[in-house]
Amino acid sequence: MMEEEELEFVEELEAVLQLTPDVQLAIEQVFPSQDPLDGADFNAVEYINTLFPTEQSLANIDEVVNKIRLKIRRLDDNIRTVVRGQTNVGQDGRQALEEAQKAIQQLFGKIKDIKDKAEKSEQMVKEITRDIKQLDHAKRHLTTSITTLNHLHMLAGGVDSLEAMTRRRQYGEVANLLQGVMNVLEHFHKYMGIPQIRQLSERVKAAQTELGQQILADFEEAFPSQGTKRPGGPSNVLRDACLVANILDPRIKQEIIKKFIKQHLSEYLVLFQENQDVAWLDKIDRRYAWIKRQLVDYEEKYGRMFPREWYMTERVAVEFCHVTRTELAKIMRTRAKEIEVKLLLFAIQRTTNFEGFLAKRFSGCTLTDGTLKKLECPPPSTNPFLEDEPAPEMEELAMEKGDLDQPKKPKAPDNPFHGIVSKCFEPHLYVYIESQDKNLGELIDRFVADFKAQGPPKPNTDEGGAVLPSCADLFVYYKKCMVQCSQLSTGEPMIALTTIFQKYLREYAWKILSGNLPKTTSSSGGLTISSLLKEKEGSEVAKFTLEELCLVCSILSTAEYCLATTQQLEEKLKEKVDVSLIERINLTGEMDTFSTVISSSIQLLVQDLDAACDPALTAMSKMQWQNVEHVGDQSPYVTSVILHIKQNVPIIRDNLASTRKYFTQFCIKFANSFIPKFITHLFKCKPISMVGAEQP
Repeated sequence: MMEEEELEFVEELEAVLQLTPDVQLAIEQVFPSQDPLDGADFNAVEYINTLFPTEQSLANIDEVVNKIRLKIRRLDDNIRTVVRGQTNVGQDGRQALEEAQKAIQQLFGKIKDIKDKAEKSEQMVKEITRDIKQLDHAKRHLTTSITTLNHLHMLAGGVDSLEAMTRRRQYGEVANLLQGVMNVLEHFHKYMGIPQIRQLSERVKAAQTELGQQILADFEEAFPSQGTKRPGGPSNVLRDACLVANILDPRIKQEIIKKFIKQHLSEYLVLFQENQDVAWLDKIDRRYAWIKRQLVDYEEKYGRMFPREWYMTERVAVEFCHVTRTELAKIMRTRAKEIEVKLLLFAIQRTTNFEGFLAKRFSGCTLTDGTLKKLECPPPSTNPFLEDEPAPEMEELAMEKGDLDQPKKPKAPDNPFHGIVSKCFEPHLYVYIESQDKNLGELIDRFVADFKAQGPPKPNTDEGGAVLPSCADLFVYYKKCMVQCSQLSTGEPMIALTTIFQKYLREYAWKILSGNLPKTTSSSGGLTISSLLKEKEGSEVAKFTLEELCLVCSILSTAEYCLATTQQLEEKLKEKVDVSLIERINLTGEMDTFSTVISSSIQLLVQDLDAACDPALTAMSKMQWQNVEHVGDQSPYVTSVILHIKQNVPIIRDNLASTRKYFTQFCIKFANSFIPKFITHLFKCKPISMVGAEQP
């Protein structure tokens, strides 16, 4: 029974002492030990087997038991000491806790005392800040009041002085004072509800109105609208009045400028009335000479009277241009039947020269949308021969030298005065267009006559195939017309001129190029079987002569030059015309016409050489190849083909030296035509013997 109770006790004790793995791991980390008794997986049987591995070791059992008992006693002593020590620690802990509570109570009391003092300090600061804010507001209001009263004093005194100076016409002092008064008055916009301030503002407006009327009256007296008599020099009063007008309503300034310019140009309207001889186009130079003298006279007499920022000299010139454009348009409508081409071009040239003179002297800053629409910048140019347009003569010389493909300098900036007078000539440009139509018709007829008189190009391979001189002359004339017309107008007249260009480009292609191509006979017509059979080496058949070959090559080169130059002409026309009309410039049809001439010329050369080889091929197919018994030298038909090729191809090559791509096309087309024909005739050589097949 005792043993059973002990076993139960041991099991209960083991159940109580069983620790979780986490607790066991923590104990091992805090108290590391190598003793097997401290292991979590301690096994008593294994431990005893370790102590007594053999029977002989049991002799030391008493010694081992004594050691274990000694260790148990030590553990008991340690446990006892620890338990007693824990009892004393509890008492010390309670005493320390009581002391900490007392210290916390004392600290809380001190914190509460500090908080009370901080609240009192904050209240004191608020009271001090409130007083400072009140003083700051008072200072700001006082400063504003003093400033406003000072401005009010200045405004009241300035208005009184302004009214007095206005009556005495002291415009020099008024100019400075008025600007100051207006600046001061701006500070009182928010005080207009006060009657006194509103009254001062009304007095200022009344003074401005009176000044404007008074200044206009002074200018009317100095420059009366009726009559052309002018004072001998500028007036200091009027010069100061202009300074005042700069400050007043802009309408006053505009009225002064309008009255002065009208009076300044009154003499011009009398001298160049519609019924005067000098008013017609043949004496248009006198108009521009008159205004140049007037501008010099203005600079000497009135240059210092008006402020520089008024640009009065330019305004006078611009108004002169508007009046001149109106007067010229009126007189040209009346005498439209008297306008001739030379007279029209003379007037336009003198007018554009005058517009260029204005561009050199003035900036054009006074031009407005209401008076003249400034020119729009053209789109970026893709023309390979972009250039300045100095003069038609220089352009003609450049074209004669073949400089069309050379890059040129960028164009100068557009003239802001371009068209300010010359626009009036645009409705009458049909005279110029009709004249150019007539001139180009005569030019084409002269080209035809010259070609007939001079005949085809000489059979000289060094010169053969060159561009016909008439082609260069035509495009020189085209460019001259284009430059002239663009100086006159960039609108509908340019479209009309383009239509004329198209007409005579087609006529040139038909009458000069296509019309002079030599005629060919069919490769099968005019030839009999007997003549083919009798063909010998070196015999001649119907084909182009050397002169005709040179002519075809020359026409081909001319058409190629016309094609390239027409494309450049189209690009140049698009640069000259208004942006809105660019889509109406199209020379594609004319370029296609020249392309057709090129194709026809190449086809003629191919047909000629192909026809020259036909008799030899026919002779080859007519031979009795089955009767050939011996292989001999080169056959006559081979010799004939080689002879024709050696005669034609070098001539064509030399004459198309400047257009190698078309010589290549000729070779390709001839090969594409001759080889299939040769194969066809080769299949006709039946029957053929073995020896005949070996005959070259």
